[in-house]
Amino acid sequence: MKKIIILLSVILVLAGSVIFNSCKKSILEITDPDITESDYFKTEDDFFRGIIGAYAKITDLYWFNNNAALHGSWLLPGDDITVGVNGGHDSNYGFDQFVQITPSSGAVNDIWRTLYQIINRATIVMIKCDEADPGIFTDPAKKDQIKGEALFLRSWCYYKLWNTWGTAPLITTRIADFNSIKTPNSKETELLDQAITDLTEAATLLPESWPAANIGRVFKGSAYGLLGKCLVFRACWNKKSDAGKATQDYTDAIAAFNKITTRILVPNFGDNFDATKENNQESLFEFQASSQAGFENIWLANDFNQAIGAMDNYLGYYTQQWQWWGQCPYVPSKKLVAAFDPGDPRITETFVDTASVDFTGGDKANYNGYQWMKYIRHDIQGGFNTSMNNPRILRYADVLLLKAEALLKTGGSKSEAIGLINQIRARARGAGAVPADLSTSETNEATIMQWIMDERLRELCGDDDHRWFDLKRWHYAGYIDLSTWNGGDGVNGFSCSRPANEFKFQTFFTATEGKLWYPIPSNEINSNNLCLQNPGY
Repeated sequence: MKKIIILLSVILVLAGSVIFNSCKKSILEITDPDITESDYFKTEDDFFRGIIGAYAKITDLYWFNNNAALHGSWLLPGDDITVGVNGGHDSNYGFDQFVQITPSSGAVNDIWRTLYQIINRATIVMIKCDEADPGIFTDPAKKDQIKGEALFLRSWCYYKLWNTWGTAPLITTRIADFNSIKTPNSKETELLDQAITDLTEAATLLPESWPAANIGRVFKGSAYGLLGKCLVFRACWNKKSDAGKATQDYTDAIAAFNKITTRILVPNFGDNFDATKENNQESLFEFQASSQAGFENIWLANDFNQAIGAMDNYLGYYTQQWQWWGQCPYVPSKKLVAAFDPGDPRITETFVDTASVDFTGGDKANYNGYQWMKYIRHDIQGGFNTSMNNPRILRYADVLLLKAEALLKTGGSKSEAIGLINQIRARARGAGAVPADLSTSETNEATIMQWIMDERLRELCGDDDHRWFDLKRWHYAGYIDLSTWNGGDGVNGFSCSRPANEFKFQTFFTATEGKLWYPIPSNEINSNNLCLQNPGY
């Protein structure tokens, strides 16, 4: 899959183009040397390249982004990661203090644009699949598989849009004229609803697995995993207003998770962040980070078949080493450090005490005593400032903990739910004794829910956007109350390293009416008068 990504998406640009030809003079009637949309999607290989073009756009969420990487917008608002003591130079550090989150924020605009570009590319591929001559495909299943991939990628974008903004234009068709450009905000859970609809179909179309040459493409288990996750998130949103609907969503999520039959927890926790062990048996969805075979220009986005644009995952926010253009790093919060039992093997795979081992390569004083190690310890650098280590977006450990929550909240077996947590803990300790199994005789629902939340913190910290999204959904459901959370440098609340006069979560909470949504980008508001701004901006 990583090598496949090199065949980037000139196709999708052409697929979205409208070609005008009003010349009638015969002297100008020459053959167009470039491929147009009418020439494309004529072969099975064209469709293959088309769906790879949709995957390829994910790069824009993870690359260096001209020294303005987007990672802070989903990592820093949580309570697991904060910035070093001298932070403040990077534009994304504002997400750690809940300031500078504005409609004109570069990160807010870039993520919004990228998600809609992926949606557009996926939608075009789906339309072309439906219109394709049956004779194009050597095996009809291949067309279904490609359409299933497009449905999955589009659903993942809806999932991220809903969790980040709550409301955004729900676009499911190709915009072909100016009259269709303006689309109003979605309402309530419409983005999640569409994701659930798309994933339900995708699961029927995707293969159980791919041949080795195509490892990294999403498969049936990927769809069931993300489907169950979307159902759990929708259940949390509906928990206070419609308990019956929430229970049904939790029940449906369990059914989806039970259909994942080809994934297991790999024996070693650290294998999930090892660049040499990507797309393993625990993986359900990863961004396929790579590097150009020749020179990779870290200042160029990799799109439209550029030969030297970035294809990597930027990890410079975790280190100050000179080759990463590092500034003040992102570090584990004191709350996260305190969350682990001493001796838990996950500690050394997640962070390191800089007093005992020096992995920093920069100003050690900036690290608050700890440096992040997840993805760094087992990295493969593709060149200057680049990592070939895949971000693990969805894996089986996430699914097991979500299933434990769903069992608990539907009145299912508490001992079974605790058993799922214990699977995670047993894998973590390996042949050791820590972390020990939790008692399966526990019956207090609040206690068990706290166990689930704590295990998700330890297991999924610093991964993609898990923690920030988890905190918000648990708040919506009433499992926690973020309105009471503070900042400070302790182990409660957000455990932010920033001074109290900089940390503005309560201001952010009040202004956003407790929805904790980001502002809709000013570019969207200015160009689409049917799209209304979120509260607080």
